[in-house]
Amino acid sequence: FCTPCLQECLKPKKPVCGVCRSTLSPGSRALDLEKQIEMTETTCNGCNKKMYLSKMRSHAASCSKYQNYIMEGVKAVTKEPLHNTRNFPNRFTFPCPYCSERNFDQEGLVEHCKTLHSMDAKQVVCPICASMPWGDPNYRSANFMEHLQRRHRFSYDTFVDYDADEDDMMAQVLMRSLRDK
Repeated sequence: FCTPCLQECLKPKKPVCGVCRSTLSPGSRALDLEKQIEMTETTCNGCNKKMYLSKMRSHAASCSKYQNYIMEGVKAVTKEPLHNTRNFPNRFTFPCPYCSERNFDQEGLVEHCKTLHSMDAKQVVCPICASMPWGDPNYRSANFMEHLQRRHRFSYDTFVDYDADEDDMMAQVLMRSLRDK
């Protein structure tokens, strides 16, 4: 847990478990969990050495191969800052395709359209899809509300690297899946 969340759970008036939020008894330890940690074996993702979970933290601190493994993961998800943002489309805020309201994030646009335009049958261009590299700014969805429900339940930014081509992304996924076995 991060310090602010842990501090919230340990307030002197009523300390609670950080997971289930049940009241903690002073000085009580989760002995069953400690025993399970002592008896569960795992393998270091860096050097492939087998050890008990209870030893993993100290091993990870001194294993250079594990630290390299972690840094590869960090590099894979870290992007260089964009220097010239004028050439990049806005993929963060969108206008409503039915009315004049603007500056919705993806979730806000979905909620706005569900609330105010659920019965509107007019064919419109999806502003989220139109902003994507593969999007067609002229394609009008036959059923925009169904499209929103099916295609925009999550943010593409979480899963897509817009600067990588599809072959590069597939290669990265395959390498990570082989490494994590």
